[in-house]
Amino acid sequence: MTMSELYQADELFLFRKSIQSIAKKVIEPDYSKWEESGSIPRELWRKLGDEGLLCIDIPERYGGSGAPFAYSVTVIDELNRLGYAAIAVNLSVHSNIIAHYILSSGNEEQKNYYLPKMATGELVGAIAMTEPGAGSDLQGIQTTARFDEVQSTYVINGSKTFVSNGQLCDFVIVVAKTDFQVPASKGTTLFIVDLSISGISRGKNLQKIGLHACDTSEMFLEDVLVPEEAILGELNRGFITLMKELPRERLTIAIGAQGAMEGVLDLTITYVSERNAFGKPISQFQNTKFRIAEMKTEARVNRSFVNECLYLLERGELDTETASMAKLTCTEAQGKIVDGCLQLFGGYGYMREYPISRAFVDARIQRIFGGTSEIMKEIISRGIFGK
Repeated sequence: MTMSELYQADELFLFRKSIQSIAKKVIEPDYSKWEESGSIPRELWRKLGDEGLLCIDIPERYGGSGAPFAYSVTVIDELNRLGYAAIAVNLSVHSNIIAHYILSSGNEEQKNYYLPKMATGELVGAIAMTEPGAGSDLQGIQTTARFDEVQSTYVINGSKTFVSNGQLCDFVIVVAKTDFQVPASKGTTLFIVDLSISGISRGKNLQKIGLHACDTSEMFLEDVLVPEEAILGELNRGFITLMKELPRERLTIAIGAQGAMEGVLDLTITYVSERNAFGKPISQFQNTKFRIAEMKTEARVNRSFVNECLYLLERGELDTETASMAKLTCTEAQGKIVDGCLQLFGGYGYMREYPISRAFVDARIQRIFGGTSEIMKEIISRGIFGK
């Protein structure tokens, strides 16, 4: 390790400590209440912006800190480690997905308007991609954007679901078909749509088994008129924009899973060291020691892999296949480890007052969103055998 790498590691350690301090101040006191209500308060976004936790790796000229991606993803890593997975998802969608769509594909006007306000928390972003009949297979999307030559606007119609940040967002990136003579992969466009525009409405806040404080909505678009200037990227090339950001998105999910599994392991090691059964701590039983040893080893192996992927991403060398491997192995490991840890808590692990129970239900979605584990295997196998 070079001195510069060591310095950066020390800086990341200090940054992680600052995240812990901020979370203790602005998240910990009310997180259980937000889990009950099904959403975080709007003012939390401004607080997180004031603390510098939003859009960290966006260039300074657009309102960010201009820090490396490692700093931005450390926020997601640490919030998951602390057990605040719902807020980690909120922030990840906003800072690590939406902001980078705009940064990489937006024009200067879009970048200068949206990014600084996203960094402060003044504007909250979301993406409307999934539809009731089109989940992992985006080729099946039915939302349309037809150009009206008389009004010189696009008219968007359709319905979306599973929109993270959907209840609180100020704008949404809508994925819609614009060329109806070709497959969706060649005729889809992204539009930035402000929620103040007539014709777009939010549905109910969807009730999930986990990630309760992460508001997730349906969204309906009926004759929504947007100008050509609302197009993000190029006409009919929306899939290209989506695909080129996938390695970053999937690595972010993998690192979030990594933080979560390490966090529950820390909780469990403390619990089994203090909990007695048959006259001694349960950490002294061979089954407990062996299970912890297995899970700790799996977590450490996965951490080494995501660190390698992080290095590749910062060099511009992380491909979709490798990122899919990271997403697959880390989210699958998270599921196994949190289940194994809950087992060691015994009956208390099933009680909602114990954080391990929340970690258990929060973990389940990780193998689904951002591309299911089955889709990850398909992508990886294509890289091995071809189509």
